[in-house]
Amino acid sequence: MHIAVAGNIGSGKTTLAELLSVHYGWDALYEDVVDNPYLTDFYEDMLRWSFNLQVFFLNSRFYQVLDIRNSGKTIIQDRTIYEDAHIFAPNLHDMGLMHSRDFENYSKLFKLMSTMVKPPDLLIYLKASVPSLVNNIQKRGREFENSIRIDYLTKLNERYDAWINNYKLGNLLIIDVSGFDFKENRKDLSSIIDLVDSQLHGIF
Repeated sequence: MHIAVAGNIGSGKTTLAELLSVHYGWDALYEDVVDNPYLTDFYEDMLRWSFNLQVFFLNSRFYQVLDIRNSGKTIIQDRTIYEDAHIFAPNLHDMGLMHSRDFENYSKLFKLMSTMVKPPDLLIYLKASVPSLVNNIQKRGREFENSIRIDYLTKLNERYDAWINNYKLGNLLIIDVSGFDFKENRKDLSSIIDLVDSQLHGIF
């Protein structure tokens, strides 16, 4: 079974994926941030490196989904291949941070890949306000994220809302995590686990 956690930068995807993997005994697959060769360059010059970064993420998550389906295990994934294609790449293009020819090339690549993968059995979307995102980003203190712009996060949030409102690929759980601290507050984590339990009951 494939469980995926979706959400904007700083929404707590990685933390929640890790906590749920421990709670349920699932394997976890995380977004490749530490070993990503383009991330630092991207935040310093988005127009120059946007296409490279998005293709790296697309390729990485494509192989993750193939591995998940071939594993025979229940795996929780940190971010989905659909977010790359429906949110991050078109947002960069609309902001003038990805050239049209690169975006068209990227879109064709995703269209091909999407015919070869299946969507998650359950998508958990972490909805968070921009101030909450900024607070979480500052707390984790990644140097390459210091230059993330507020308008960039805002536009991503708008795209996430539009995508989720039209999501029909499978089971969906929306959790508003603004003001939540499920890493340190056991009560917050228990509330989320209760919501996940209610969704899993109809899947397993």
